Amino acid sequence: NVALGTGARRFHVSAAFSAKAKVAMSRFEPGSSVNYEKMHENINIVRKRLNRPLTLSEKIVYGHLDNPAGQEIERGRTYLRLRPDRVAMQDATAQMAMLQFISSGLPKVAVPSTIHCDHLIEAQIGAAQDLQRAKDVNQEVYNFLATAAAKYGVGFWKPGSGIIHQIVLENYAYPGVMLIGTDSHTPNGGGLGSISIGVGGADAVDVMAGIPWELKCPKVIGVRLTGTLSGWTSPKDVILKVAGILTVKGGTGAIVEYHGPGVDSVSCTGMATICNMGAEIGATTSLFPYNHRMKTYMEKTGRGEIAALADQFKDDLVPDKGCEYDQLIEINLSELKPHINGPFTPDLAHPVSDIGAIAKKSGWPLEVKVGLIGSCTNSSYEDMGRAASLAKQALDKGLKCKAQFTVTPGSEQIRATIERDGYTKILSDVGGVVLANACGPCIGQWDRKDVKKGEKNTIVTSYNRNFTARNDANPATHAFVTSPEIVTALALAGTLNFNPETDYLTAPSGEKFKLEPPTGDELPSRDFDPGQDTYQHPPTDSSSVKVNVNPSSNRLQLLEPFDKWHGKDLEDLRVLIKVKGKCTTDHISAAGPWLKFRGHLDNISNNLLIGAVNIENDAVNKVKNQLTGEYEGVPDVARHYKANGVNWLVVGDENYGEGSSREHAALEPRHLGGRAIIVKSFARIHETNLKKQGLLPLTFADPSDYDKIHPDDKISITGLKSLSPGKPLTAVIKHSDGSQDRISLNHTFNETQIEWFQAGSALNRMKELQ
Repeated sequence: NVALGTGARRFHVSAAFSAKAKVAMSRFEPGSSVNYEKMHENINIVRKRLNRPLTLSEKIVYGHLDNPAGQEIERGRTYLRLRPDRVAMQDATAQMAMLQFISSGLPKVAVPSTIHCDHLIEAQIGAAQDLQRAKDVNQEVYNFLATAAAKYGVGFWKPGSGIIHQIVLENYAYPGVMLIGTDSHTPNGGGLGSISIGVGGADAVDVMAGIPWELKCPKVIGVRLTGTLSGWTSPKDVILKVAGILTVKGGTGAIVEYHGPGVDSVSCTGMATICNMGAEIGATTSLFPYNHRMKTYMEKTGRGEIAALADQFKDDLVPDKGCEYDQLIEINLSELKPHINGPFTPDLAHPVSDIGAIAKKSGWPLEVKVGLIGSCTNSSYEDMGRAASLAKQALDKGLKCKAQFTVTPGSEQIRATIERDGYTKILSDVGGVVLANACGPCIGQWDRKDVKKGEKNTIVTSYNRNFTARNDANPATHAFVTSPEIVTALALAGTLNFNPETDYLTAPSGEKFKLEPPTGDELPSRDFDPGQDTYQHPPTDSSSVKVNVNPSSNRLQLLEPFDKWHGKDLEDLRVLIKVKGKCTTDHISAAGPWLKFRGHLDNISNNLLIGAVNIENDAVNKVKNQLTGEYEGVPDVARHYKANGVNWLVVGDENYGEGSSREHAALEPRHLGGRAIIVKSFARIHETNLKKQGLLPLTFADPSDYDKIHPDDKISITGLKSLSPGKPLTAVIKHSDGSQDRISLNHTFNETQIEWFQAGSALNRMKELQ
């Protein structure tokens, strides 16, 4: 049981460790520890009870059970009560999480927690200017987060420190840890053998409050890797291929567990890339078994003692022989080809060799306007090195990028190290603009100037998500996701119709040349350069720290409790909107320019469902106000209904709420008078977020009943007085012609979650129990 704390005072740091290692150790909050013994005991208790071999994910999840002896365990059915080791929050979601924690009345967080400033920095000019502008524009929010962190015992990573998931990988993840993060790409930590799960802010509040955290017992999808990565094929291609197989909802309710002899050919940061983008298939999380690649990475990032401890408990950090998966996928890395996925959805998978022909046939723009590398998915030292190896070949021939080219380092440590080792100069010389250590264009923080809104164009990125208008707010932008290497090659060529394995580039001299396959060191030969120190440790005594929220602020707003359930059925709910097709959390609560209101519930509610397509007219943000007969914006109609005491619901399609973990997509409908969301199926995080805020997430027992609901119907939801696990509810649909339909609605509420609904929210229930 190794304690982690402030440097050598709490954690013995050997003389062989670098100064960077000592800095890394100081970034663990008070009370942090690595406790493999406790996990080992819990695993043995559960193994005796189940009497079967366990998968790796089962070992770590069940190893964190609150009551391993008494917990009912059945994959895909029972709810587990878990004790995660730590919490990580990015600045856009941390605002609401900390506002909720403040309203809980608790004095300190019960588990080690951190806040990471990465979402509020807009890409405009370049790293230094954009970072300074963000500090100026967001000063009020950063000050709130810094003081709230200090007051309640939370570590604070300042703007410019890097993207939350890269910071977690460099400092906090380790094999066997259970970490929850208020961002959907938290599974990035699975690259270090951890169970890292994306959640909404209310879930984070539960864990920070010391309450057992609930998760439906995940199914386990096994992905067996054989062969070896080589040439142009990268770790990104593994998850691009898996996304094509499983689709955006194929992983829902499951953990994806990679295993097999091919694992050892993937770098630790490459494993993180694969786990990161597992969010795009709806997976609860993804992970890899502990191996020498992870050990080397931990040693290089100042956690050699944890690696030594992991060696002692290695049997708990790999799957048991003979364990069974609910589904098994096999991928031969030696046969895997480079892939590119898109546009408009991350599961539309194509081999790079075919994309030119497919684009021509589909009418997608062939010219690549911008290539963007980096993001939490692909900004490791190895990623940057492999991209730089291609840029160097082009420069040696006098060639620069035909497309615009941007580079986003994942952390201050990566930025400083690639600058020291010459990668930054190469990428800049080939035409690259280095952006701030932040999310930037990946989440829509991009002040793009080269195309007009509505202009059809193509961009290629090494990001993870490519929903309509996500990167640049332009619904006509065709965004494709691929590896940093392929992005670099396509930016050099300036067209999708280029296969770097077979096609030639033309140098300014007229010479034709082919790019050699990319190469790059997995880790720097020297130690990482930590760069500037951007971490604020929570003070031992925070009694004098003041956390202020100005009542007239348009960025921050203290929360008022939601109203309790009135004890009756919900009668005559209006249909605010019947959504057609894909409806992600980007459609429900857009990011980009709206990020600045993430701490002000009333202001950000003005973006409610403005991206969703109304089935009545195929328009966005144009629905009929049934009280006035006028067509207005969705938030305007919701506010009008609320002001007139009219409750409402939303009707949706498949995988409703896929994408980001943002709980604003649940808070906003609740704030504006919504009572229920009725859909064909939900994405996991969004369904939980709706429950946490006292809404009813319901699914059609018969998906074809979606067609029975019309925009001008009134709907009553009956059976709420006897709401119980597994018992369907009934909807009475009252049509404008006087006729009625009765349909059955399913739900996944357990007893605890029913108490959230009855109390008005999970936070209300927490207060009732204090």
